[in-house]
Amino acid sequence: MAHGEVLEFEEYVRTRQEALLRSARRLVPDPVDAQDLLQTALVRTYGRWDGIADKSLADAYLRRVMINTRTEWWRARKLEEVPTEQLPDASVEDGSEQRADRALLMDVLKVLAPKQRSVVVLRHWEQMSTEETAAALGMSAGTVKSTLHRALARLRQELESRDLDAHALERGERGRRQGQGGERGRERCAA
Repeated sequence: MAHGEVLEFEEYVRTRQEALLRSARRLVPDPVDAQDLLQTALVRTYGRWDGIADKSLADAYLRRVMINTRTEWWRARKLEEVPTEQLPDASVEDGSEQRADRALLMDVLKVLAPKQRSVVVLRHWEQMSTEETAAALGMSAGTVKSTLHRALARLRQELESRDLDAHALERGERGRRQGQGGERGRERCAA
């Protein structure tokens, strides 16, 4: 390529670089990949610059080179997929379990005294340090620690009692169903 054409290509890149980079960003989602795509297209175009008779069509030529390069990259990518006979079970998290846990926690917090609730919320939800919590509530760091200890013990106790109540309820329901089944069985035998 002649020296004049090299200067012409450099001037073209300097003036059109931003517009071409915007085009590259539309072709690939990652900005770094877009810069790589533009650079690769510029290198490929540089070797053929003297063959572009109408330089006003250089943008269209370069965009076509970017599209072709992106297509080559896409075809050359390595797929991490492995074909199998059966599809794996897909678990979909709908957030209902998190909402249920949050609702349970909000309900359990009601058993705490206001001072205890404030300490738990500031220390664990707001993630304040002991000193920050003490300053926010106007108490000493030692009082925050002891209040937090008692509050967490009370929360554990409440959760355990609710868990025991749920198990007892479940056992009672199961027993009732078994009792009904037993009566039906006896009725059938008597008939």
